[in-house]
Amino acid sequence: MRDFNKFMSQLQETNQTLDFFCDFDKIAANVDNIKLSLCMLNSMIGTTDLRKSVETIWNRDRTAFSVMDILIAVRSEGKKAVLNSAGQCIILDRLFTTIEGVLEYLEGTGLADLFRQKKINDLVDYVFGIETGLDSNARKNRSGHVMESMVANIMDKNGVKYRQEVYSTEWPNLQKVLGDDEKRFDFVIKTTSKTYLIEVNFYSGGGSKLNEVARSYSDIAPKVNSVPGFEFVWITDGVGWKSARNKLQEAYSIIPSIYNLTDIVDFIKLVK
Repeated sequence: MRDFNKFMSQLQETNQTLDFFCDFDKIAANVDNIKLSLCMLNSMIGTTDLRKSVETIWNRDRTAFSVMDILIAVRSEGKKAVLNSAGQCIILDRLFTTIEGVLEYLEGTGLADLFRQKKINDLVDYVFGIETGLDSNARKNRSGHVMESMVANIMDKNGVKYRQEVYSTEWPNLQKVLGDDEKRFDFVIKTTSKTYLIEVNFYSGGGSKLNEVARSYSDIAPKVNSVPGFEFVWITDGVGWKSARNKLQEAYSIIPSIYNLTDIVDFIKLVK
């Protein structure tokens, strides 16, 4: 008999290793993509005549200014709406289409003073720091990928064959019970007797998302399990579930196959 209290006591505080925090390969690639433009813009640092510096760059390669949104930690491909000095709502990259617009951007954002006072020494290094900060916002997405990697690693070590990111439309009889929704499963394991459709996630913090996930899987699992030869499996972990204990307990009573990173060994034994 499954013990929900034991399941809760096994939940881990984190699944984050040291390489979780920053993807420096991606950061470096983002900087390299605009490095030449940043090097040109460096000529504005320490200038006593900002207009002249802007005009010099403009006459050589005006496209260099198109990367300036990243200097204020905005990565919107220039499509962010802002109010200009006249109070008009415009798309940010419109400011980079004229010398006057570039000057308005530099003065309005405060970058002009940073350049004049040499508070910034090199825009390549400066943008590397900005990209590092922006990359930290991607940690939430990485958390899910970390859990998938951990589960994949466990399966690999145990010689379990699997496929990742498989869509429900692959099985017409399964899709029929799921209705119009096309469902993507994180893992699929096919044995001689059964096909296991697996979802994995990890929550170190609480929030409404946990309740939504539990409700969703509580709805999907009985449908999947009603199709002969198929079983829904949910592998989840993280102390965030303590804030949604009741909803998880409800799901635990509905979904026969729920595992965490501790008792996943039971599932591995089952599929082997």
